[in-house]
Amino acid sequence: MSKLLIQGGRIIDPSQQINRVADLVLCDGKVEGIDIPVSEPDTIVDAKGKIVCPGLVDMHVHLREPGREEDETIATGTAAAVAGGVTSMACMPNTEPALDNQAAAEFIYLQAARAAKANVYPIGTVSKGRNGQELAEMGGLVEGGAVAFSDDGDPVSNSQLMRRALEYALMLDKAVFSHCEIKELTVGGVMHEGDVSMKLGLPGLPAVAEEIMVNRDIALAELTGGRLHILHASTAGTVDLVRNARRRGISVTTEAMPHNFILTDECLERFDSDFIMYPPLRAASDVEAIIEGLVDGTIEVIATDHAPHAVEKKMKELDHAPFGVMGLETLIPICIRALIEPGHLSWPALIEKLTVNPSKLLGINKGTLQNGVDGDVTIIDPDVPWTVDPKKFHSKSRNSPFKGWEVSGRAYMTIVGGETKYRLSDMQD
Repeated sequence: MSKLLIQGGRIIDPSQQINRVADLVLCDGKVEGIDIPVSEPDTIVDAKGKIVCPGLVDMHVHLREPGREEDETIATGTAAAVAGGVTSMACMPNTEPALDNQAAAEFIYLQAARAAKANVYPIGTVSKGRNGQELAEMGGLVEGGAVAFSDDGDPVSNSQLMRRALEYALMLDKAVFSHCEIKELTVGGVMHEGDVSMKLGLPGLPAVAEEIMVNRDIALAELTGGRLHILHASTAGTVDLVRNARRRGISVTTEAMPHNFILTDECLERFDSDFIMYPPLRAASDVEAIIEGLVDGTIEVIATDHAPHAVEKKMKELDHAPFGVMGLETLIPICIRALIEPGHLSWPALIEKLTVNPSKLLGINKGTLQNGVDGDVTIIDPDVPWTVDPKKFHSKSRNSPFKGWEVSGRAYMTIVGGETKYRLSDMQD
């Protein structure tokens, strides 16, 4: 019997409405209890001045394996995850080949077990090959362990197919994660369509291209009763559409990305391809709307949309560089700067959006420190200063929009299944 005592930290567990200084005990990889008697623990972790919370859950990452291992692998992606305090993640199916069958889903679990870092849950495709023509083998995907369905990277443009996907997913008690984009409106676009794109002479990606599809998918969710999750909300209009739909009782949720609630399209004035992503960085008014949605609960989840690309791919002109930025290893400090320091969210409110809320949407038993659950724990040092240096990242790629930033706060220790997978002191030795 192995016992781990995490002593004197501020335990924040929104699933149990716990927010106090206390001791946490793990036994044989499971949570044994909070403030319970323990004699002769095998390991003691001094967490004074630190935040102790359920392991963070990122429900939107791209691990690139299989097919694009030059950008990332499950091994390097999970190493980046635990370095960022993330113990569980859901990976998107826009791999090569796409994750559209049972064997493909099972492959993800196999590779994650080999990496032995963070938990990885595959999201299966909506359509075969992500070609938008025919439903994937949704039942088989669930049998293989898929936790949701998405064609992320591309929208499900065929409305009839999207309707059927919502209906079948409902029968399987899963959600459909929708990448909302009207492709005809975004052809050739590089950045948000607005005053900045006009000034820079760069082709734009209009907000309405996202919002039209959000409106369609909400209507289909209302028609079918299916569970709809809007990926990477980026516009004020999207936030309003989701807010109004939720008020009408429609089963729709959404998520926000750190880069979309701290950066604006003005970053593109540097002509740096690390600021190219989809959806793009929007106007300041959109950033304000995303923050408002986080504050009022319209946006229930914060996810990274971690999208690594090999250095040589990003070292191109803006209209030739691939969309996407990394996010796993900067998740905590960017949330602190954008949400905690300005007073938009409290620590319990932030951790709720990073633990129990995404766990519920994925239908996984994570994001809590209840007795008997897996001992997945993140210990956060909220005050430690550091400089974001992508060259020191555990990820295979380096495309961070936050390179060079002076920030505060990061994962101090990441524990998965009772085993320490990351320790900041090891990195500083």
